[in-house]
Amino acid sequence: MSERFYLYDDTEETRTRFVSFMGEQQRFDLAIISSSRYYGKQLVLDVQSNRFAIIGEDDLEEPGYLEHAYKISAEDAEDLRSFLSEIF
Repeated sequence: MSERFYLYDDTEETRTRFVSFMGEQQRFDLAIISSSRYYGKQLVLDVQSNRFAIIGEDDLEEPGYLEHAYKISAEDAEDLRSFLSEIF
């Protein structure tokens, strides 16, 4: 059996916020994880769709980023973008 080659194996303290809110057409159930791992960005998990993305303020300004990452419509992405803009 070959020896496992790790690129990294770190343990880090994180802060997680669980939040649920209703957009215009969709409910969002999110886990927002903060750590120093992602250079000031947050790991945002959509619990209902099992999708996640590493998001910072700059990503919120990127056209189509949330739509692509979460496979949601432009209208739903705007609800999510509005919420995330408030907390970042």
